[in-house]
Amino acid sequence: MASTSMPSAQSPQDVSALGRIFGALFSPKATFESVARRPTWLLPLLLLSLLALAVVGTLGQRVGWQRFFAQQLANSSQFQQLSPEQQQKALENQARIGPTLLYAGAVASPWITTVVIAALLLAVMNLLYGSEVQFKTSFGIVAHAWMPRVIASLLAILILFLKDPSTVDFQNLVASNAGAFLSSDAPKWQTSLLGSLDLFSFWTISLLAVGYRTASPKKISFGKAFAAILALWALYAAARAGITAAF
Repeated sequence: MASTSMPSAQSPQDVSALGRIFGALFSPKATFESVARRPTWLLPLLLLSLLALAVVGTLGQRVGWQRFFAQQLANSSQFQQLSPEQQQKALENQARIGPTLLYAGAVASPWITTVVIAALLLAVMNLLYGSEVQFKTSFGIVAHAWMPRVIASLLAILILFLKDPSTVDFQNLVASNAGAFLSSDAPKWQTSLLGSLDLFSFWTISLLAVGYRTASPKKISFGKAFAAILALWALYAAARAGITAAF
């Protein structure tokens, strides 16, 4: 008598570290399920740092630091109150010290920001919804949810090469937010607030919601995750606009 065996359930196939980079953008559910099973974060953060360095390097090459910092200081009331000689000296100091700070920020910013946001969202999801997500999982989710910034960085580099440097708005290299369409004399708090209404920010928020939902599907729905993350983002945007208005 021939024996019969029940078909074994196939375990979910893991996604490679490189596959997760593209998967976060084009197949987020399967990608974040893989991240939840085996959290990783090194490759996406390295990629973000390298692209940020490339953006800063392209700025220096295509625009020049004197022109870049001149535009940054143009709207500063303190700078405008200086004499021409003092303005030139301040500009030279910025052009000498500023690039080093920009390069350092390009390397460190993705790592620091990811740690802070991962810890904050971990606390929110665990305290608010009782999800019991671990920090390494939260860190992996946030690291991969940044992948829309890869596209934004590549577009920024392309724009810097294609456009006349004198016509580039360095505050909005990629016109992906509502603040990019305001006039130059608009109030700074308004520019800050509308600048937060950014296509890549909402894309990232959606990916974060998918990530935390897949990490704890019994406790967190996509809607709950999205609402919590959106509320935190709105508080941040309002606080930034308020600080801009005050100072």
